[in-house]
Amino acid sequence: MSNLQQTFGSTYDTTAVRHRVLRNTYWLLALSMIPTVLGAWIGVQFKFAFFAGSPFMGMIIFLAIAFGFFYAIEKTKNSGLGVALLLGFTFFMGLMLSRLIGHILGFANGTSLIMTAFGGTAAILATMASVATVSKRDFSGLGKWLFMGVLVIIVAALANIWLQLPALQLTISVVAIGIFSAFILYDVQRIINGGETNYVTATLGIYLSVYNIFSNLLALLGIFGGERD
Repeated sequence: MSNLQQTFGSTYDTTAVRHRVLRNTYWLLALSMIPTVLGAWIGVQFKFAFFAGSPFMGMIIFLAIAFGFFYAIEKTKNSGLGVALLLGFTFFMGLMLSRLIGHILGFANGTSLIMTAFGGTAAILATMASVATVSKRDFSGLGKWLFMGVLVIIVAALANIWLQLPALQLTISVVAIGIFSAFILYDVQRIINGGETNYVTATLGIYLSVYNIFSNLLALLGIFGGERD
């Protein structure tokens, strides 16, 4: 009897931990939107441009700063400092988004496009998270392929700084939306299955997916749906 209680107690504790990690991840993800919006708003107001004269150098420095944040967040993920660094990173990402936001607001229907991109991103997040929660299929095998896909996107984006091919930019945006949507599926299922037990790390992964889906979806809407005055 004691063995049975031990087994069920252990199962219950494990399930409770996973649910707590998932709940905390969603709460921190929602909280991370505040500094992102604030960073974007400040960037638009002050016309923030990150190495606008040298896009390649800007991309390299951006990646260096981003990976610096990743390293620091990973090192402090079990403390309040990890949460603070994560929120600082989301503010930085909001600043980086401000140039695109400012460009979209230049359209007559800019506000509508931003809301549409926000709604589309929220729908993708809800759908992928729901599939990850209810599906019995194991998506863990997607990890290495998705990571390779991200590397291809980064290389293609760097190459397109020189090539300036609209077709390549469209392809990058479409592929990015697909890859990062699948990443949400992969990351949420990892939490549910106990593969990720730290909500700061989990939030960072899902935030990056949501951010990239939103920015690429907004870019596509601007290209195909932007209306000039």
